[in-house]
Amino acid sequence: MNPLTAPTPSSSRNAPAPEQRGSAHAPSSLGPLGRLGRWAAVNRRTVFIAWAVIVVGLGVFAPKVEHALSGAGWQANGSESVEVRDLVQSEFGGLNSTGLMVAMHSDTLTADSPAFQQRISEVAATLEQDDRVSQVVLPQAQAGTVSRDGRTVVVMAGAAADSNDMVRAADDLKDPVRALGDDGVQIAMTGASGLWSDFNHANKTAMMKSELMSWPVTLGILVLAFGSLAAAGLPLLLTILGLAASAGSLYLGTQVLDISIWAMNFALMFALALGIDYALFVVMRFRAALHATVPDDPHRVRDSVATTMDTAGKAVMFSGLTVLISLSAVMLVNSPAFRSMALGIMLSVIFILGATLTLLPAILGRMGPRIDRGALPWAKTGDHRSKRFAAWGERLWAKPWIPGIATVAALVALAVPVLNLDTGMPSIKVVPEGDSARVGYQLVQDGFGVGATGALQVTAPAAQADATRTALEADRGIAQVAPAQTSGDGQTVLLQAVPDTDPSDPALGATIDRLRESVPAGAMVGGAAAENHDLETELASKTPLVIGVVLALGFLLLLVALQAPLVALIGTVTNLLATGAAFGVAKWIFQDGFGSGLLGFESQGFLDAWGPVFFFAMIFAISMDYTVFLLSSAKEHWDRTGDAKDAMVGGLAHSGRVIFAAAAVMVAVFFTFALSGPLPPKEMGIILGVAVLLDAALVRLLLVPVLLRLTGAKAWWLPRWLDRILPNVKFGH
Repeated sequence: MNPLTAPTPSSSRNAPAPEQRGSAHAPSSLGPLGRLGRWAAVNRRTVFIAWAVIVVGLGVFAPKVEHALSGAGWQANGSESVEVRDLVQSEFGGLNSTGLMVAMHSDTLTADSPAFQQRISEVAATLEQDDRVSQVVLPQAQAGTVSRDGRTVVVMAGAAADSNDMVRAADDLKDPVRALGDDGVQIAMTGASGLWSDFNHANKTAMMKSELMSWPVTLGILVLAFGSLAAAGLPLLLTILGLAASAGSLYLGTQVLDISIWAMNFALMFALALGIDYALFVVMRFRAALHATVPDDPHRVRDSVATTMDTAGKAVMFSGLTVLISLSAVMLVNSPAFRSMALGIMLSVIFILGATLTLLPAILGRMGPRIDRGALPWAKTGDHRSKRFAAWGERLWAKPWIPGIATVAALVALAVPVLNLDTGMPSIKVVPEGDSARVGYQLVQDGFGVGATGALQVTAPAAQADATRTALEADRGIAQVAPAQTSGDGQTVLLQAVPDTDPSDPALGATIDRLRESVPAGAMVGGAAAENHDLETELASKTPLVIGVVLALGFLLLLVALQAPLVALIGTVTNLLATGAAFGVAKWIFQDGFGSGLLGFESQGFLDAWGPVFFFAMIFAISMDYTVFLLSSAKEHWDRTGDAKDAMVGGLAHSGRVIFAAAAVMVAVFFTFALSGPLPPKEMGIILGVAVLLDAALVRLLLVPVLLRLTGAKAWWLPRWLDRILPNVKFGH
């Protein structure tokens, strides 16, 4: 066979089948999902009871999840810095990076004045009352915790609990401690645990604000898309049920492992995104199937549900599997925060997918023709073939080159800045001005130097104490080294090395790497700044692997679903263009500061290091939703007619409105995060919003159809050897 020629009906299962207009699915012709959908529509009471048990059983735990989720976990497990943290925790009274730090400053008093001493005693007493504090170390000039002018001091509290509990301790103690200050003495809790406490609180507040803003917009767009309030409510129902179940599951998960509070935030966002996408595709297909039946047929609702789930349901299943694969690749990053965030999203995807494949068909079976109740004029026909998108497809088929070249040029131009993208761990700028951690951070820098907020903790065998100190003092990036502390057993020493640069300065990472090469054998470099550096290194090393795994597994799943290597390749590779363009825009905004005044943020001079790997997986997952919807519709037409033009135009006509509406909702939702206060939600909102906008408008609804036009029947070619290996998957009747 000529590999560039489409197969004849006798040569491949991917060949078109004769068109069967107006025929209903016979029981034997239904696939597993069609049979499941029909069963759910007939046995809807059983389905409703089962989901009630799931949602109520798990939902009772949902209110507890916020307090059970962890606030830390941003570390590279197995790294040298985490080893130092654990060693200091056990041998030096918990005075590690997770211990609490309280900065105190007065413009008029010095540390030895009675009024200042009284405030120090009150702060110490407040900290000592918490069981999570192992000890309180008062300010000492020789330990470097009293500034040279005597007006700024630092009170240290050792950690008697793990890093997550110490963030919770900061949650509980930062306000009582700050309240002890008066006009004479300013008091603020800072340090790593204080920073994460304020960071998480600010992001939680921003996320809630954005979600409240997005719901009315979402409902409005859904009403316009569905043309019916009854139909528009179904995605929101799926979202609520999926979120309640996933929140309860996350709480149960916290009983066996630490799960980041960000897992809940992202789970909510994905539950909303997928609930809308899947319900749009399924409900529109159901309405079309229902309108195509004979009105007095007693089985019309049941058969319409079966037809819908055998086609749209199959596309939803493959889309959900692709999303799960994309997110599972994030697990390759050896960090508790990343793994638990991916886990949280995957749980929400599983529940939304399960509800779409079982609960939604049961609801459709119950509603039947009432799905059109209150329908707007343009939606009363139930035709899910859009005349506008059909005309758009015809135009692209007639003249593909100019729009195709223009689209690629625009996306490449937007993506070029990625080549100069810089990343770094979040700086103090991600905490709102006026929050305790940022106020204390500034007090420490003003009193002790810019590097004091990123002090390194260096442990060494006692016999190597002098050599370690010599190596530290000899490094050009170290401003000063505090006197060594000796562990209780006398075997280990701890030295605090203060860099001469701000913790967010890339030069600090170079200093850490040099020190690890120069200190004697057995010495280790840790501290909060080193933990950030090690996590950034882990992310940099794993990002290419994650991207490669996501692309490879995404291609394989599309290959199984679409039975055409070239189409699967088109669907996978085009995702990179929209993703690259979105990160190019992010470079302009967040690294270069373009539009920072309009968006109300202070540029860090880089993009947060966790953005590329995590946002890539999220963008790819959402983009593959639209890819599956478009190409599964195209394949359905190809299977039925064998006409490449009908496959492209028909696929666009039947899925274009769904993609457009779903993308409009997602862009609106994501851009509301750009209006939030803290920087990380802005990064997430801008990057994801731009990615979805570009992917839907330029890639799925323009570039992919153009590529289908240019490749023609070759796009659907399936080699004989591959035909024998792949399972038989069809979307057509």
